[in-house]
Amino acid sequence: MTFKAWLYFGFTAILALVLAAVMVYFFRSKRKDRVESPKYRMLDDD
Repeated sequence: MTFKAWLYFGFTAILALVLAAVMVYFFRSKRKDRVESPKYRMLDDD
């Protein structure tokens, strides 16, 4: 593989790790209630 191919591979791997980290951060059980509460608040009557 060429150097350019390794750079593309590394960049793709870093993006995949960042996406996985964001998903873990937002969908932890501690944060789940806070993240999903606007979904239910929108349906409440005033």
